[in-house]
Amino acid sequence: MPGINRDGVNIHYEVHGEGPPLLLTHGYSSTSAMWHGQVDALAREHKLILWDMRGHGRSDYPDDPRAYSEALTVGDMAAILDAVGAERAIIGGLSLGGYMSLAFYRAHPERTRALLIIDTGPGFKKDDAREAWNARALATADRLDREGLEVLKSATPERAAASHRDAKGLALAARGMLTQRDARVIELLPDIKVPSLIVVGADDTPFLAASDYMTAKIPGAQKVAIPAAGHAVNIDQPKAFVDAVSAFLKNLPEEPAA
Repeated sequence: MPGINRDGVNIHYEVHGEGPPLLLTHGYSSTSAMWHGQVDALAREHKLILWDMRGHGRSDYPDDPRAYSEALTVGDMAAILDAVGAERAIIGGLSLGGYMSLAFYRAHPERTRALLIIDTGPGFKKDDAREAWNARALATADRLDREGLEVLKSATPERAAASHRDAKGLALAARGMLTQRDARVIELLPDIKVPSLIVVGADDTPFLAASDYMTAKIPGAQKVAIPAAGHAVNIDQPKAFVDAVSAFLKNLPEEPAA
C-alpha cells in the first residue's frame, strides 16, 4: 500500500479512481476506512485520496508527543498531495478531519480548489470555550492511557469498528491534534475564497450551531443538513450524503488549463 515518510513517521494513504483530486480526512479515533462506503461513488469521476492521520489506523504511532500537532497534520496532507502529483485538490473531512481541512486552507489556499466540511466545528474564539474543549480532549487521552482501545467500543459505530494498533498513539493525538491552541481557524472563515459545502447530520446536536456559523461566515458557503443522521453522516445516511456531495462537486468551476 502507498505511504510517505515524514521525518521517520510513515503515513498511510490510498488512491481510488482518476480525475480531479479529492482528499478526505477522517475524524479523531476513526480511520480512512470510514469512507470506504463512498469510494465507488466518489472515485467514479475523481482521484479519491484517503489517509490515516498519525496515531491512527495504518499510519505510525510515534512515541514523541511533539510528533502530533495541527501543523504536522497539515504538512502530512500537503505531502500526500505531492506524492500523488496533485498541485490542487478538493479538501474535505469529517469532525477533526474537517477542522484540519480548514487549517489546510489557511496554510495552503492556493492548493485548495474547494472545501467539504462535514460534521465539524471551526474552533473557538473565546478562551474559556476552547479550554472546555481541550479539557474533554485531555480526559479522552487519559482514559485511553488507562483503559486502552476498549474505550472505543462504547463510542459511535464507526469508531468502535476502527482498527488501531494501540491506544498510545490515539492518546498522543488527542493531546497534540484534537486540542486547540488559538482562534486562527475560526477567524479565517470570512477570508475563504473557494466554494465550500457544509454537511451536518440533523441529529448531530453539538455541531448544528457550528455548521450554521460556518455557513454564515464563509462567503457563498452552501449547507446541507441530512435528516436521521448523527455525527457520522456519511455512514448514517450514505445515499443522501453522496447525493449532496456529488451535486456540489458537479457544479464546481472548471480548473484552468495548465
